[in-house]
Amino acid sequence: MIYNLDKINEMAEGDTDFVLSVISVFLEEVPEDLRELEAAIGASNYDQVYKLAHKIKPNVDLLGMEQTRAIALEIETLGKSEGNMATIRDRFPVLKRDVEQVIGELQKDFDV
Repeated sequence: MIYNLDKINEMAEGDTDFVLSVISVFLEEVPEDLRELEAAIGASNYDQVYKLAHKIKPNVDLLGMEQTRAIALEIETLGKSEGNMATIRDRFPVLKRDVEQVIGELQKDFDV
């Protein structure tokens, strides 16, 4: 398991509906953001790469995915200036793998 719910549980203060709501939002938004990020990388659209990595970062952070958050931050930072697409393309598969793994785990763990 590469995620943990410590941050969400702390915010939820025992409200399981809140926890499920956060997980549902993650499962709805992050896969689409990931697809859009992959397309932006394919199109070498630095502005979109920056914006989408910036959007993904807090979602993975909320699930305690520290390594994944670090990669999203790296991609976000690299997206701020042109000339870094090779590095972005090198780092993206790790981000994608981690996010897809967590999506599968969350769907299984929460039966959603």
